Amino acid sequence: MSGTGPLHDLPVVLVGGLHADARRAAVARLLADVPGSVVLHHDLATAAAGTVVRTVRDATGILDAGEAPLVNDCACCALREDLVPELVRLAEAGGTPLAVVELWDSVEPKAMAEVVTAGGFTVTGVITAVDPALVLPYLGNGDDLAEGGLAAAATDQRTVADTFARQLEYASVLALAESLPGSPEADDEDRELLTQLHPTARRVPIDHGDPAGAPAPAPSASASASSELARAALAGFDVEAAAAAQHPACALLPAEADAHGVATLVWHRRRPFHPERLYAALEDLTCAAARSRGRFWLAGKGDTLLHWDAAGGALCVEGAGPWLASLPDAAWDLVPPVRRAAAALDWHPEHGDRCQHLVFTSPGLDRDGLERLLESCLLTDAEYAAGQAAWERLPPAFDTLLEV
Repeated sequence: MSGTGPLHDLPVVLVGGLHADARRAAVARLLADVPGSVVLHHDLATAAAGTVVRTVRDATGILDAGEAPLVNDCACCALREDLVPELVRLAEAGGTPLAVVELWDSVEPKAMAEVVTAGGFTVTGVITAVDPALVLPYLGNGDDLAEGGLAAAATDQRTVADTFARQLEYASVLALAESLPGSPEADDEDRELLTQLHPTARRVPIDHGDPAGAPAPAPSASASASSELARAALAGFDVEAAAAAQHPACALLPAEADAHGVATLVWHRRRPFHPERLYAALEDLTCAAARSRGRFWLAGKGDTLLHWDAAGGALCVEGAGPWLASLPDAAWDLVPPVRRAAAALDWHPEHGDRCQHLVFTSPGLDRDGLERLLESCLLTDAEYAAGQAAWERLPPAFDTLLEV
């Protein structure tokens, strides 16, 4: 967020998530507990017909409805173009204590939080609503969003699993809706998986009744924060810090854990991977855990920090900029302070910030087998001793994957 500060004094909270019933329950809770609050929602399900349907409602029902045309055949682009003007209209009308932006199923909160902030508003909270019993099934769902009618554009190639993972891990608050109609009962393993996937999130249980149809409670001194979810929605959210926490160079990754049948392995090494051996092991590594992510160092690509992002049996590997150790000193002033701080904490006198830092979380995780497989992908002592000139001559097994 820029140093100029917000242009509008209307607080905005984003509520998202692929678990639609849980999301609707969270929105209904906010409408009931923050009298006068208004919900904006863009329904992208109609994008195939060329429009996005916008509704504005409060606790009594729909106040306004309209359509926004597609932008470049992209429903999400239409949402971006239409959302801020609607928020401006609400802000200028006055009398709204909280604008709740209910994101459509597959819309990811990071992009929308940045759009709202750039539009001159303060995002006071980002909430992802979750049914704990569905966390593992969604993380294991490698289907394309398009197969379930959840794509936000014709070119949308995301999967259910990777979209859900990003929705979950970006939010500062998880609204937990258990025992929803038609959903299985959550157990300790489900709750523990959620905890290990995002240990720093504030977890707020909500009921699944629909209080939005009930009369709004009378205003009081605490009306703007009459429930834990309402207080969380107004607690504040740092958009820049949230983006940094997701960047592979300085990501706030989960720590080691093992409870209720769920384990998290944090694997950290100071030796590069052998390109061919790692490439050959990718399928087994990707399928070893419900969720894995982090950064890694590949021999022969010592200048490029590589991002590992896996869910639903699918892996995304991409370059995420340079290792700081590969930059000239003069370039360090151009690097964000949070990135420099993360590198300093992980600095090695010979390799700088180059390292392997991968985190695997799953029920039934075979920690020993996973560690053995990862270790087998590193350079051997002899390969390591041969030095960087020899590493550059190793077969470029990752070039096709990285589209070099």
